[in-house]
Amino acid sequence: MAYFDPVTETLPREQLRALQLQKLQAMMTELWGKNRFYSTKWKAAGLEPRDIRTLDDLARLPLTTKSELMEDQAANGPFGTNLTYPVEAYTRLHQTSGTTGVPLKVLDTADSWDWWAKCWAHVLAGSGVNASDRVFLAFAFGPFIGFWAALEGARKLGAVMIPGGGRDSLQRLELMRETGATVLCCTPTYALRLAEVAREHGFDMSSLRMKSTVHAGEPGANIPATKQRIESSWSAKCFDHAGASEIGAHSFECEHQPGGTHLIESEFIAEVIDPKTGEAAKPGERGELVITNLGRWGFPLIRYRTGDLVEVNLDPCSCGRSFMRFQGGILGRADDMVTVRGVNVFPAGVENIIRKFTEVDEFRITVSKVKHMDEMDIEVELCDGADPSVVHSIAERLDSVLAFRPRVHNVGRNILPRFDMKAKRFHVNRAA
Repeated sequence: MAYFDPVTETLPREQLRALQLQKLQAMMTELWGKNRFYSTKWKAAGLEPRDIRTLDDLARLPLTTKSELMEDQAANGPFGTNLTYPVEAYTRLHQTSGTTGVPLKVLDTADSWDWWAKCWAHVLAGSGVNASDRVFLAFAFGPFIGFWAALEGARKLGAVMIPGGGRDSLQRLELMRETGATVLCCTPTYALRLAEVAREHGFDMSSLRMKSTVHAGEPGANIPATKQRIESSWSAKCFDHAGASEIGAHSFECEHQPGGTHLIESEFIAEVIDPKTGEAAKPGERGELVITNLGRWGFPLIRYRTGDLVEVNLDPCSCGRSFMRFQGGILGRADDMVTVRGVNVFPAGVENIIRKFTEVDEFRITVSKVKHMDEMDIEVELCDGADPSVVHSIAERLDSVLAFRPRVHNVGRNILPRFDMKAKRFHVNRAA
């Protein structure tokens, strides 16, 4: 089994917690009086770094939300007050994808960016990447952090990094073949889109040397039917990973794939809370992930509400890592659930059903109010030669699971949008 840092990845849990506490205390001491955002929050709560003597004391600190960070940047533009050092000490600027509003700007020092690289090296090593691999990044290199850090992680492992920016999908496939790429990094959506383009243009996928695909940016690689479709399309093993621009690359799927992702606990502390009450969730109970990053001192996040739903599993993993697992990976967003006719519907659950129908290339879901009644409309694009009547089978399968029958429509070819990065397939429009 390959590890990036075998010492910390296999530490007994009590030693791992001691390491987390040591790093947390060192970071808080560094921030105190330098980072205006957190110094102000802690003073308002009547706390200072010396009050945090154990990991249990972490819960005494106030939570941090993305809306706080956004309001802070709006009031103290352009970068806000969550900076520990003068702007001159920073070397990189990235920003969130902005899918839910104005992007959040994130600065990194050279040390923080090196920490990012180490986190991504954990992600890649977990999927079996080593110095003999050629890692293809199917990513347009703009200000969204995306796979910028994957580039650095590949460098840490000594692998060849092949940038795929500035090319269309077919050109990217051809470059993978020409360079003998063995690992693909992209969103799950784009992996399926590349396979669709290959089919449309008669590109022989068996001519690729791909052994694994590593995915981030959105759910999908943790959804069983989507994972299976990616693996079937690429004849490669599909790996899930989770992180965020403002947090870091925090969890990854190991080669043994025991049904979840490992949190890099040497670099992050995780808590799970009830998203409605903010109280700590019970062990093994699904709740919202609250995360503290330990190596990004220039732009820290302490007790940050991610909005992601997880279930913690502390059972030993056959890969030998002592890091906790998120059972099933990121299970969804706390704000993603939509109630339709009294039924709680999660987008990932619907996708898992639709992706089992190999006839479907792309889809879009819209929940709306029609004559005071909730309706769910699902538009599907079928692959060439598919029997259009499959829409009835899709509707029946969804009816059996959801206990109501969505309206499924075949919209024809090349009608629905395609996505290189984060996909937006689930829409709610209940305006009167």
